[in-house]
Amino acid sequence: MSIALVRLPSLDLIRGFVAVGRRMSITLAAHDLCLTQSAVSRQVLALEDMLGVRLLVRGHRAIAFTPEGERLFRSADGAIQQLQDVIGAIRVTAASRPVTVTTSIGVAGLWLLPRLGDFLRRHPGIDVRLSATNTLADLRFDGLDLAIRYCAPEAAPEGAIRLFGETVAPVAHPSLGLTELKTPEGLEGQVLLEFDGEYRPWLQWSEWLASQGWGALKPRGVLRFNQYDQMIQAAIAGQGVALGRLELIGLALADGRLARCDLPRPGPVSANAYWLLRGEAAPRAEVEEVVRWILAEAGAEG
Repeated sequence: MSIALVRLPSLDLIRGFVAVGRRMSITLAAHDLCLTQSAVSRQVLALEDMLGVRLLVRGHRAIAFTPEGERLFRSADGAIQQLQDVIGAIRVTAASRPVTVTTSIGVAGLWLLPRLGDFLRRHPGIDVRLSATNTLADLRFDGLDLAIRYCAPEAAPEGAIRLFGETVAPVAHPSLGLTELKTPEGLEGQVLLEFDGEYRPWLQWSEWLASQGWGALKPRGVLRFNQYDQMIQAAIAGQGVALGRLELIGLALADGRLARCDLPRPGPVSANAYWLLRGEAAPRAEVEEVVRWILAEAGAEG
């Protein structure tokens, strides 16, 4: 005959009884549970009082089950073992769960991936899974830990942390010798690398040329890309001049794979910035470790 859930003894009492039954010793059970002997004895006595029967026969140096105690132990021991197995498996899964970071393909390829190896070397116990996609994801619905987003300040989600702004300027491989462009003739013999994505004036060559009064300029050719990181790789390979997002390509500028091309006048300015979002208000410790690393790399403050 079953009883209502509300009338079941507490798990603490059952656990204490099972610990004693497994060891047939209150002293050893107390050691297993990190409790005192008197605390374990009180748990067993409380369970006996609740059930109205004796579960153990206590001798001078030994204990034994009563028939009711042995019947309860067989059932409770199996149930407790199942709980131990399931909870242990869940903890292992949680401990090995990677930190998932989602961002655009360009940010992943140009900014995050080149830095990620150093983080993994310094934190071998943390696995990171990078989800590079230009599709906007719902962090909580998709089970993602972190996101780096690109948008204007007024469009940044609540709780977003600003990583860095956006500075755009022409860049090219140093072999092209275009570090200073004073006249349009310097670009007329070059291939312009164009990002063929959403229209943004600060990323369009037509707007940059107009800002210099060079709207009539005829380049040697225009090579268009639908992925920003591919365009930058083409610039690094010396295939033409690109409009570089300087914060994203900082490593390529620092090691000389690209050089900034100065123009006589400023070009279109971007109001957008890059933002870090958490999927949960209170994330796991390893997620916070990745957050601290991203902020440090970006020179941002949390």
